[in-house]
Amino acid sequence: MIELAADAGSALYHKGIAGDSFNTAVYLARAGLPVEYLTCLGDDSLSDDILARLHDEGIACGHIRRLAKRRPGLYLISNDAAGERQFSYWRGQSPARELFDQAVELPDITVFYFTGITLAVCRSGVENLVALLRRLRQRGCSVIFDPNYRANLWENRRQAQNYCRQVLPLCTMVLSTLDDDSQLWGIQEIDDCRDFYLGFGLQELVIKAPDLTAHAFAGAEQVVKSARPVAAVDTTGAGDSFNAGYLAARLRGKSLDEAISAAQALAATVVQHRGAITPRNVATT
Repeated sequence: MIELAADAGSALYHKGIAGDSFNTAVYLARAGLPVEYLTCLGDDSLSDDILARLHDEGIACGHIRRLAKRRPGLYLISNDAAGERQFSYWRGQSPARELFDQAVELPDITVFYFTGITLAVCRSGVENLVALLRRLRQRGCSVIFDPNYRANLWENRRQAQNYCRQVLPLCTMVLSTLDDDSQLWGIQEIDDCRDFYLGFGLQELVIKAPDLTAHAFAGAEQVVKSARPVAAVDTTGAGDSFNAGYLAARLRGKSLDEAISAAQALAATVVQHRGAITPRNVATT
C-alpha cells in the first residue's frame, strides 16, 4: 500500500510504501535472506513505484500479477504524543484483494509467511489459499501465520474466527499478539493463548504481550523475555519488524532466546522512526 505518514509539527505528509507483510518482507531482505513477495498490483504509476521499491530492497517479484485499470490501496498515519498510531484507509478497490481469486503455485520455496490481514482482504479466494497451504505443507514447506486481527476488515468476529480456523491447522508457526487474541478469541492470559494455538499442532509459537514481554514455545522449550522500553516516535510496523527479526534469527538456526532478543531490538529501532520502514542508513540488523 501507499503510506502517507504525518510529519510532526507540520501539515506535511511523507509518502512511503508499507503494509504488514510488506514490512516484514523488507526487514527480512535487509537481514540478508532471499525473499519473494506475492501480491497483485495495478497498472498505474503508484504500482510502478511499489515494484521499484521491492526491486530496490532486493525482493523478488516473479509472482506478482498486475491488473488493468487498478490502483493500490492507500493509508494515512497520524500519531498521538506517545507515538501510538491512528490510521485512515482507502483500499476498497485494491487489486491485492484478488490475489487468491485464481490458483497460485509457488514451487521451490521453503517458508511461506502470511497474515490475518492477507486472509481478511483475500477471503473471496480462501479455497485457493487453503489449497496452496496444503500443497506447501505436503512439500515440507514451513507455513508461518501472524493472525494480525483488524476488526474493521471483517463483517464480524465470528467470520474472522471461521476463516482463521481454516488456515491454522495448516500452519507450522504462529506469531501472535495477545491484544489481538483478546479481541479475536476472547483470550486474556498467556497460558490460555498458548494452549489455544498449540492445540492446532504448531511446531512453534510466539506471543507478544502488552507488557513488552515475548513468550516463545517450541516443543518442550519455553522462553520469556522482556524488552527494554524506548521512547517511541511511531509504533507503526513494530509487530511486523519483530516478526522479521525473530524469523531471520530462527531461519539462521538461532535459539529462541537469541531470536526474541533480535526481534525486540529491531522493533525498538523501528518505533523510534516515523513510518513502518526505516531509512536504509539506520542499522536494523
